[in-house]
Amino acid sequence: MIPKEIFKRVRQIEITTSRLVTDVFAGQYHSIFKGQGMEFDEVREYQIGDDIRFIDWNVTARTGKAHVKKFVEERELTVMILIDASPSCQFATVNKLKSQLSAEIASVISLSAIGNNDKVGLIIFTDQIEKYVPPRKGRQHVLRVIREILYFQPKGKATDIEHALEYLNKVTKRKSICFLISDFFQKGISESPVPYKDFTNKLAIANKRHDLIAITLNDPREIEMPDCGILTLKHAESGDIFYVDSNDKAYRGRYAQKNSDRLSRREQLFKRLGIDYVDIYTDKSYSDSLIKFFMKRKRRIH
Repeated sequence: MIPKEIFKRVRQIEITTSRLVTDVFAGQYHSIFKGQGMEFDEVREYQIGDDIRFIDWNVTARTGKAHVKKFVEERELTVMILIDASPSCQFATVNKLKSQLSAEIASVISLSAIGNNDKVGLIIFTDQIEKYVPPRKGRQHVLRVIREILYFQPKGKATDIEHALEYLNKVTKRKSICFLISDFFQKGISESPVPYKDFTNKLAIANKRHDLIAITLNDPREIEMPDCGILTLKHAESGDIFYVDSNDKAYRGRYAQKNSDRLSRREQLFKRLGIDYVDIYTDKSYSDSLIKFFMKRKRRIH
């Protein structure tokens, strides 16, 4: 049985994000996410000004009069939300945990989608696929998506984005809007100078099949280390414990440089593959970052 505090938390998130969706994102979502293309509607008699490329020659030959195919925009979308639930996302040094930010951002996306009568699906992953919720419509379904993100207890102890993207392509046959929410702490982006080819390929394939948007989760202490004496640190995914002397200026400099390089490699990867991305920080308003992204994408499209 799901604890009462989870229902209370889901309701709190719904209230908070509903207000954000209503006040800020009303109309934005529809304008920047297009339908799956054009679908056939009917055949009608040719009129002056019609595009001759759409002439239906079979009907024209049968009736003796020129007819054209009429198409309409296929408006309904499928929105897939991929949530990284690995241990490194259960972290923050200010404000909210990255996992809590994931739930709220997913709520904003989901409520925007159902407000446009679109379907919403969910994939929760670590180094394995933890949970799959097939795309559906409606408020109750969105509340289930939020509840799963908050309540689900993952088993995996590491991160495998490649596997999550591969699974996405298996369960989602049609072109979808896909939001990949993760801190991207995975070997290949965060550690190695050059991302593994497999990771890049899976990312490229997913972006080609779908409209893939990366939402990165970041904490200021993952970028710079403060001067606060001897620190005992535990690796979130391996469990290794180690000690560092944060008084050492040279060490802090190396730490900052390594993380600067990590963020730079991640950004270069997204840009090279043509993937839109939004950087979210635990010490800043995620709504401001999302608004900037929506507005930037809207300007680019229009």
